[in-house]
Amino acid sequence: MKNILWYLLAGSRGGPTRAKILYELHEKPRNANQLATDLKLDYKTIQHHLRTLLKHQLLTTLNQNNYGQVYFITPELESSWPDFTLIWAQFGSNLGKVK
Repeated sequence: MKNILWYLLAGSRGGPTRAKILYELHEKPRNANQLATDLKLDYKTIQHHLRTLLKHQLLTTLNQNNYGQVYFITPELESSWPDFTLIWAQFGSNLGKVK
């Protein structure tokens, strides 16, 4: 899980957005529209990042219907949350930036 977090957060341009999404969902589960509103980001951008996080098994949803799906962090991510906070502490706003 730690390697996946490094790749998705520190190794790509979308890392800061994905980190913000994970942080928000760690606080409380939400749907894509709520995330877009709370993070002041485009709905399509949120959808893209949610698909990426689902693909890498960092998120899960209970509803198989796309409309109104509520996203939750997985138990595996919950147990690796210290790794997430370490990555965020080391890179913070520099996540995903090319040096």
